[in-house]
Amino acid sequence: MTAPRLGRDYHLLWSAAVSSRFGDALRTPALALLAATLTRDPRVIAAVTVAAQLPPLLFGLLGGVYADRWDRRRTMAVADGLRAAVVGGLAVAVAVDRAGVAALLLVAFLLATLGTLFDAAAFALLPAVVPSAALPRANGRLQAGTAVAGGFLGAPAAGVLFAVAAPLPFALDALTFVAAALLVLALRPVAPARPSGAPPAGPRPMAAVPHRKGPGRRRSVWREAADGMRWLRGDHTMWRITALTAASNLAISGLMAVLVLYALDVLRVPPAGYGGFAAAAVLGGVAGALGAGRLADRLGTAAALRVVLAAQTVALTAFALARHPVTGALALAVFAAGSTVWNSLWVSYGQRHVPADLLGRVGAAQRVVGLLTAPVGAALAGLVGAAYGTAPVAAAVAGTFALVTLAAWRVLRPAAPPPPAAPPTTAGTAARPAPRPSR
Repeated sequence: MTAPRLGRDYHLLWSAAVSSRFGDALRTPALALLAATLTRDPRVIAAVTVAAQLPPLLFGLLGGVYADRWDRRRTMAVADGLRAAVVGGLAVAVAVDRAGVAALLLVAFLLATLGTLFDAAAFALLPAVVPSAALPRANGRLQAGTAVAGGFLGAPAAGVLFAVAAPLPFALDALTFVAAALLVLALRPVAPARPSGAPPAGPRPMAAVPHRKGPGRRRSVWREAADGMRWLRGDHTMWRITALTAASNLAISGLMAVLVLYALDVLRVPPAGYGGFAAAAVLGGVAGALGAGRLADRLGTAAALRVVLAAQTVALTAFALARHPVTGALALAVFAAGSTVWNSLWVSYGQRHVPADLLGRVGAAQRVVGLLTAPVGAALAGLVGAAYGTAPVAAAVAGTFALVTLAAWRVLRPAAPPPPAAPPTTAGTAARPAPRPSR
């Protein structure tokens, strides 16, 4: 069988996502460089990073509500238009030497807040753009394109452009947001999803979820946000995958927090070669993203996710034992490949199984729960690294992934086939089929 075509609208959406990611990769290092020119206080520089990390946790569920309430194509375009205005204003402020620390904090916070709305709408829009069977391949190509745009093009160019002229990376970032907004507007309009009122797949049914309460009155925003969380909690498979993602992110965030120190001190990577070392992870991520669809087609989602976790545990163990830059980079590349496969399959599973009118809220709930552990992991890694060095952090990360893998092999099992139809009774009526096993 030939793979279903992704189509014109998917390629427009892909181009918009890649354009935005290229701009993000220009802006993020440039913000750090700009902050370093304003102050050498590590707390202030770290605060800029924190300002960009808080909105997904604070407003992620609300972004899902409005992604379901509003036209998703226009929502994405408006969000990118507003982001273009914000970062364009920062470029002007830098050009006239009026950008202070408060402005950087505000810009980072606003861009991340608008990004939560854009991401929720994009997650919910993709299933209306490509066939369900093509979602793992579509998500994999999205991750591959954004990884190349960010890791190989945007990030290396950011420092060069900032050295040429400090406003330049921010001005170019504004142009990428404008381009992304125009590409999204070129998509064919999608008919709004009708309220399905479908209960979650788990054993606890949920009452039908109307969009309005009484004539002309909307339900509370927070109640609609809770609908997404309840749906996620009620679907056994999605909830288990999300919980495993949160446990994995605890370890991944810890590793990323000390990666540069581990590479320099333990693997003896020369400072001039750290860019090449980090590029190995990008290459591995691209390879994993491109192969995610084939792996899902061959093994099925649940089996593929279990295999991915096992491979990542082996890679992290090798990384913790490595004492040479090459072996460490190879292990990191395999681990990064597994991460992109996991993300592609996790997202695709939700896009296939969630009712269309709940996609924004359930997708937002997935992301919020999955990211809750990331700050904890980074903080723990910092404390352990300061007290005992970075080598124990890598060992702890490998051990955590081993526990997550054991849990996955226990709770993620391929769905059992439906029972065969019972033969008709002597009265000519079919026997009632046995209840389907829960996932």
